[in-house]
Amino acid sequence: MKKTAAIIPVSRFSHAKTRLSPSLSPSEREGLLKAMLQDVILALQNVVDMVVVISSDGEVLNYLHPLDVHCLKEEGETDLNGALTQALEWYQPRGDQVIIVPSDVPLLSEGLVRGLLAMAEEYQVVIAPSKGGGTNALLCPTSGFKMSFGDCSFFVHLEEARKAGYTHEVFDSFYLSLDVNTAEDLGEILLHGEGTHTQKYLESLGLEVHFHRGMERLRVKKPQKNQVND
Repeated sequence: MKKTAAIIPVSRFSHAKTRLSPSLSPSEREGLLKAMLQDVILALQNVVDMVVVISSDGEVLNYLHPLDVHCLKEEGETDLNGALTQALEWYQPRGDQVIIVPSDVPLLSEGLVRGLLAMAEEYQVVIAPSKGGGTNALLCPTSGFKMSFGDCSFFVHLEEARKAGYTHEVFDSFYLSLDVNTAEDLGEILLHGEGTHTQKYLESLGLEVHFHRGMERLRVKKPQKNQVND
């Protein structure tokens, strides 16, 4: 059986989810990232051989020490793909394949991870798209595959698999497609995230989700005066 690590890149807590700044305060955004990170780690821990978190933020790595993950300090000034390449190079002599998952997909579950691994028994590369055309999970060998996370990376990764000659398949999941970037995304987590740390955290902030007929299907609000998104 192939030895598999999960790799989770994590940005600085101080940079957490800046697109949500109209909706959440800096401390609330940091709390949100911590809750989502816990959910992602818990979904992976009992299924893969190792969970690796790479970050340039010492505060992030210190926070993770009690969570039974391997922490890697990102070296030098690099971008997301550079950090992932560092993690891949570190794991290459230790295993066969990796699952790369962002820290903001709190609806990931053990069942979904097992589904990815089952598909990997037949295909060398498995890609789960985000609802915006990005990549919310990438399962690939530890070498020979170029990291291309960014805008429309799902299609770039598909093309990379074709060019590299890897057998590949798409893992299509509503829950895994939901990453958190907007107030509407928070509403989706409130609706669908039963049992997750993230849903409990959002509820602890007093957030409520309301259906809306307009460009935004969901609106998330705090009761009475303190509104999150109106």
